[in-house]
Amino acid sequence: MSLKAQVLEDIKQAMKAREQARLATLRMLSAAIKQKEVDERVELDDGAVLAIIEKQIKQRNEAAIQFEQGGRPESAEAEKAEAAILASYLPAQLSEAEVVAEIAAIVQAVGANGPQDMGKVMGAVKAKLAGKADMGKVSGLVKAVLSK
Repeated sequence: MSLKAQVLEDIKQAMKAREQARLATLRMLSAAIKQKEVDERVELDDGAVLAIIEKQIKQRNEAAIQFEQGGRPESAEAEKAEAAILASYLPAQLSEAEVVAEIAAIVQAVGANGPQDMGKVMGAVKAKLAGKADMGKVSGLVKAVLSK
């Protein structure tokens, strides 16, 4: 079952179980997927759906930080809860050691020599680790590996 089909099935289950918070979050995700499909006039594959989920999680986490800074802890908790629901659709996250090992293998495979090859390495890393690691942290790890 594709990731998009799984989201639609989970929307039905949330309706039947009357889980309002989960239902609202999944409907938002479904709307984001449909919007992307309409804008690009394509049927999204699981990789593209994962990218949308990661973007939505990032937005929720940033909003939670803003709400906490603004003195609205109840809104921050709601955003964190939505991020947790969305995170359940991501594949298992790799540990930092596993990510570093993958980066080292990719650096060797593309023949990167230093920081000037950052773009080449990040392109390969994004393709291989999409959805399995936070790309913000991965970028820092790639810089550290390339600057050695």
